[in-house]
Parts: sequence; structure tokens; C-alpha cells
Amino acid sequence: MTRYYFIALFFCFLSCGEKKIEKKKPNSPPNVVLIFTDDQGYQDVGVFGSPDIKTPYLDQMASEGVKLTSYYSAQAVCSASRAGILTGCYPNRIGIHNALGPDNTHGINPSETTLAEMLKDKGYATGIFGKWHLGHHPIFLPTRHGFDEWFGIPYSNDMWPFHPQQGPIFNFPDLPLYENETVIDTLTEQSQLTTQITERSVDFIKRNKDNPFFLYVPHPQPHVPLFVSDKFKGKSERGLYGDVIMEIDWSVGQIMNALKENGLEENTIVIFTSDNGPWLSYGNHAGSALPLREGKGTAWEGGQREPFIMKYPAKLKAGQEISVPVMAIDILPTIAELTDSKLPEKIIDGKSVWKVITGESKEPVQEAYFFYYRINEMFGVRCGKWKLYFPHRYRTMDGQEPGKDGQPGEYRMIDMAEIELYDVENDISETKNVASEHPEVVEKIKLLANTMRTRLGDSLLELEGTETREPGRLN
Repeated sequence: MTRYYFIALFFCFLSCGEKKIEKKKPNSPPNVVLIFTDDQGYQDVGVFGSPDIKTPYLDQMASEGVKLTSYYSAQAVCSASRAGILTGCYPNRIGIHNALGPDNTHGINPSETTLAEMLKDKGYATGIFGKWHLGHHPIFLPTRHGFDEWFGIPYSNDMWPFHPQQGPIFNFPDLPLYENETVIDTLTEQSQLTTQITERSVDFIKRNKDNPFFLYVPHPQPHVPLFVSDKFKGKSERGLYGDVIMEIDWSVGQIMNALKENGLEENTIVIFTSDNGPWLSYGNHAGSALPLREGKGTAWEGGQREPFIMKYPAKLKAGQEISVPVMAIDILPTIAELTDSKLPEKIIDGKSVWKVITGESKEPVQEAYFFYYRINEMFGVRCGKWKLYFPHRYRTMDGQEPGKDGQPGEYRMIDMAEIELYDVENDISETKNVASEHPEVVEKIKLLANTMRTRLGDSLLELEGTETREPGRLN
């Protein structure tokens, strides 16, 4: 009798175990993790060609997922870039330009739908751990825009009294550290911030392992000023900047391990990318966009083409490399397709690129991508293998003395007088202007640009668009 009791007990335990596994099968809604760094260059990941920064966890993520080599941020500056990836809109459509600071009285409009709000409507738990930068007044904070919880800073980590140009140029107040909507500290140094963000992210995963979740990890680093914990200080062949990237890579590893340990790896979409290119004026404290041209604050490839890695074992074949152009505005509609979520009611610009990411389609989902900067200035257009630039003023460190050890160098301004055209598939460094050789391409792209100008405007030509929306403003 005892023997039969133990046999029955064994099958009971086996049955219970099967039920536990059933919860985590890939047919349940996928979790979403978006890891978003600040001012990281295209080359600053091992699998994207870094010669002197080791990123084993990101390299492994790429080998187990998909690497996009022609992914573009929504704009070449902090706030605008974040607006694009979180709303699926060109930032200028929703009135977010440049980098918002402590003096700004506007931010993301409450009427806009964020990725967090879209997923929250599907029953997802939502958390952000890191930098927000879409408005620092209460009505603009992430907890008012779809996130259940937040730990981090409201704007860039250099917007504090210790800025190297504080006094002559800036007058920044103290930098607050938030827990939800409460200021819990005033930062005077930031060496533990990456570790704290990572620990909070891992804890969020553990607490929400039994229900779908959206985890957004917008690291304040490697934006200057650079800070790293003792565990990575002096570990890189690339100095302090390399140390910072190695710690971010460690953070990615901690998040991936937490997913695996909690049985969530198979059915979780993990995306790693950055908001814009490197801040080249900071010299040895800046990243590298090589072999791309220029960096942050420009529409050249180095300003907006970013490393992008996506892992989703349940649906994505491992080890793929995709060269089809994709932009940050396409992320929200792609996640909407994968989670069966309802798209925002207002017009957005992005389209799902899922078939591109899987390799099913080799064609871009958009006929063209538009590169705006400053206050609604259209600098350029990517169309197929072509990148066209309209006359505009841009900054460069070419021929300039670079900054060093946290002090910035001075940019030189250049006025582009004529239209320039580059074949960025065969000339990734944009070295040869072929506009005169392909007048038909120039004319085609000019027509596409004019169509977009009627919709979103172009302040370079003093044109106002018919579809732009206002940001949120304080009453």
C-alpha cells in the first residue's frame, strides 16, 4: 500500500511541475525588455567592430538573436530620440525637439500614447529604471505616462552643478534621483547608478515573473560625465569610456541571467540599442561611430545609425544579420504586432518591421526615413541604399582639438551649400558625393521630402506642416 502511495505522490508532483512550466510557454504574451543607452557609438560593441572594448554578453545576445546594421535612432539628440522610440512618431510630429532641461516647462503631451501605455492596456506590468528626459514636471513624469514604477533621473546626467561649463554657459540646479514621483536623493556622484539600475531591473523581473511585463532600462551612461563602479574601473583597454561600456554589458548579462533563472528567456523580447551617436567633442570620454561619419548632433550616419540587437528565442532564428534600414519609430508598431496590442489612435509614423527582423522580407517597410534636427529642420533622407542631404549647417570635430578627461573641445560649424547624395551601402563612411551622377535619384528623394514637408514641415524652408501636434505644457 505504501508503495502505491509513493507512486501516486510522484505523479502528483510531476503533474504540478508540468502546470508550472505551462505558465511560461511561448503562447502566453511575450515580455518586453528595452535596454537603451545614451550617446553610445555604432562601433562601441564587440560585434559591431570595437577593437578594444569587450562586450561578451552583448556579443552572446547577438549570436542568439538578430543584429541590425542599418538601424537609426529617431533623431541625433536625447529627448527627441526617446520620444520617437516610445511613441512611434517622428519627434517633431509631437513637438519634442532637442534635449529638454531643468528650465523647460514642456514635455510629452498626456494625449500621446507611449509604448508603456499601449502595453499596460494589455495587462502588462511596466517599469522604467534609468533616465526619462521627456519632461521633469509632475504631469510629464513616466508614472503619468504608463509606467507603474520608476527609479532614475529626469534628464541628462550632465545637467547638474558639476558641469565643466557651469557658470560661463550653464546654471544647472541639483540633479535629483527619483523613486516614482518622490525625490529620494540629490546626486553629487554617479558611480553606483548603473549598478542600482541593474539591481532594480532584476528585482522587477523577479516580482513580475508570473505576468507579462515591459521593462525599460534607459541607462544614463555613457553620456558624459562618465562614471563607473569599482568593479569595472580600469578594466578596459579603452580607458574610462571602455570601463563604462563593460559595466553596461555586465548589466545586460545580469538581466539576461534573471530572465533565464526565472524561466522567461524563451518568451521575452529583448532589445538593445542607443539614443544617438557619440559626443565627439569629449575626445577620450566619447565613443566611436567608426566607420561612420561624424556623431551626435548631426544627421550623418554617425549621428543616428546605432548598434541594435534583438533576441526573442520563441520566434527569432539565432545568428541573423539584417542590413535593411529600420528606424526607432518602427519599434512601437512592431511590439504592437508581437503582443497583439492596439496601436495608438492618433497618427504615428512607424510601421511594423517584424518581417524584416525575421528575414522574411528584404525590403524596407518605409519608402524613406527622414532625418530632422534642431527645431524641425529636415537635414536628410534615407531611401533604399541612398542617403541625401539638403543644404544645412552642421557641426564637426574634424580638424579641431578634441576634448579630454571630461572637458569638451570646440566644434567647427560647416555650411552645406548644395544637395549631397551618398550610396551608404557601398560607401558607409560617406566619402563620395554622387549627386551629379544620379540626378534621377535626387529628384525622386526631393519629391518624397516635399510630401513629408507638407505633413511635418521644414523650418529650413520656413514651412509648417499640417499634421504636427503640440507637446504638453504647464498651465
